[in-house]
Amino acid sequence: MHTDQPDYSPSYKRFVLVMLTIVYAFNFIDRQILVILQEPIKADMGLSDTQLGLLSGFSFALIYVTAGIPIAYWADRGNRRNIVSISLAVWSGMTAVSGFAQNYAQLLAARIGVGLGEAGGSPPSHSMISDYFPPEQRGRALSFYSTGIYVGILFGFMFGGMIAEAFGWRAAFLIVGIPGVLLAVMLRLTVQEPLRGRWETAADNAATKPTLKETLALLRGLPSFWLIAFGCSLMAFVSYGVGNFFPSFLIRSHGFSVAQVGMVLALVAGVGGAVGTYLGGYFGDRFGARDPRWYLWVPMIGSLVAFAPYLYVLLTDNVLHLLVILAVTNILTAMYLGPCIALSHALVPPNMRAFTSAILFFVLNMIGLGLGPFLTGLTSDLLAPRFGTDSLRYAMVIASCFGLVAIGLFYFGARQLPADLEKRRRSAETFSVV
Repeated sequence: MHTDQPDYSPSYKRFVLVMLTIVYAFNFIDRQILVILQEPIKADMGLSDTQLGLLSGFSFALIYVTAGIPIAYWADRGNRRNIVSISLAVWSGMTAVSGFAQNYAQLLAARIGVGLGEAGGSPPSHSMISDYFPPEQRGRALSFYSTGIYVGILFGFMFGGMIAEAFGWRAAFLIVGIPGVLLAVMLRLTVQEPLRGRWETAADNAATKPTLKETLALLRGLPSFWLIAFGCSLMAFVSYGVGNFFPSFLIRSHGFSVAQVGMVLALVAGVGGAVGTYLGGYFGDRFGARDPRWYLWVPMIGSLVAFAPYLYVLLTDNVLHLLVILAVTNILTAMYLGPCIALSHALVPPNMRAFTSAILFFVLNMIGLGLGPFLTGLTSDLLAPRFGTDSLRYAMVIASCFGLVAIGLFYFGARQLPADLEKRRRSAETFSVV
């Protein structure tokens, strides 16, 4: 720990955390606005579910994760605040440009631009938060930051649906994208770049510029990291594969309008997901102080309890039951991200954290965001000749079953975690002796 460096005031650290969380919310507003607009875009451009899945999933994820790795490598060396600010301006500007698309190819290109910008958002922010907050507070801090996902979903669904019904889907992209550019300027002027490795030992901070090869070599020797990463990716597979089509499901199978879907999912998915994300970090920090395996046991237990009710949500025709149970299952299934990011950072030195987050998000988004919506949409198209409008319902049921595999990966990750944390401790001690 750098005891000779003054710490920031608690109020300023809370301000920075809120600012970064708002930026992350804009990340998901700009990403999820497409989800609420899928049905009018599909009708306007004559698209299939497979094309929708490619638009909201694979094409976006491919550029997002590919660009994320070199940007994170840059963030482990450069000014992370500036990287986040520039990235925010880029993805918000490209969201606004999406409103001018005249065909599928143009809209696809604009969404690729959004993915390129968003690649520079989370890994540098994760690294900054870990330098603002000490280890015993990181689970909560990173989980608070991760609530930005659901704040973004809430506002994206709510305002996207209302704007689309009032002014059309093109206006929704324009109105949502422009404020992000202004927020990028505010972030640049008000947030300070924290001291890298503020809470770590001299040994942790001695090596200032690890190479890509060194970082990957370290991660290859940590089986728990890969179990965590693939567990997260399959949780995201369910979240994106089912969640990206939930507005379409409510419209097709339950007769909702676009505005009704926006309001309902803003409250049920947005609020429930935000509560669950924060609770995951809270319980992880509380119980993980005694045994770090709780950082994986908390999301494992939550997901296991939610599995059967989640299937009921997709299969029932009772809308009231669907919405009430969905609110509860969204809380339980959202508990994984904050604790898993915190554990990933605990397994590596501070100068590898942004890159480690990028690797985690590469696996998570390539499998979860890239394949989840695409395969769900493809399955829906394949089942359509037999099940008609219910084909999407059964495609979502199939996608949700991948959550069971995620639960198993978290279980085995928890078993491996103590040995990998011991490796981390010994490597730091060895380095300090050398």
